[in-house]
Amino acid sequence: MILVSVMYPAGPRFDMGYYLGHHMPLVRERWSALGLHDAKVVKGAGTPDGGSAPFQVMALLTFESADAFQKAVAAHGNEIFADIPNFTPAQAQVQINDFAESP
Repeated sequence: MILVSVMYPAGPRFDMGYYLGHHMPLVRERWSALGLHDAKVVKGAGTPDGGSAPFQVMALLTFESADAFQKAVAAHGNEIFADIPNFTPAQAQVQINDFAESP
């Protein structure tokens, strides 16, 4: 399993209603059959010292494997990425993460 973090920086406009009501259902619909196991959305609330969160929204996508994620992007990435300007002009940062095993 891998975790894909899609992080939208703080600042630019972000239409959360559209994101939750249209974009994330689109992601789930297109990618679930291609290895997407779970998709969670979190809103940045702040930093430990009381500062502003560097990311206003993050999508945390759990995929079967990095290969499954790459295949999902190849199959439907253009459609999903083309939808981003409908809810924000922000440039998302994407990071692929492995789950660490505790000793």
